[in-house]
Amino acid sequence: MDLTFLLQYINVVTLGICLCIGYAFKNIKTFNNQYIPAAMLILGTVINILANLPNISAAVILGGMISGLASTGLYEAMRNLIEKGQ
Repeated sequence: MDLTFLLQYINVVTLGICLCIGYAFKNIKTFNNQYIPAAMLILGTVINILANLPNISAAVILGGMISGLASTGLYEAMRNLIEKGQ
């Protein structure tokens, strides 16, 4: 199953904001790490809706959700690259 068509929905600004906020959540010791993907999904959706007001559609919502979740995957990929380089 090829899911590469979902890449067209990623919003780079939303992804970047979620990546930075997710990094902050990761370093807050009282925030449980298991909730970070769900928090980024919600945050990405809200950011993308606000960025596209008043033209909200299912594509805008999907783009926010995918961008938020992609930020958690991007964080893990960057962390793995940095750890392997040391």
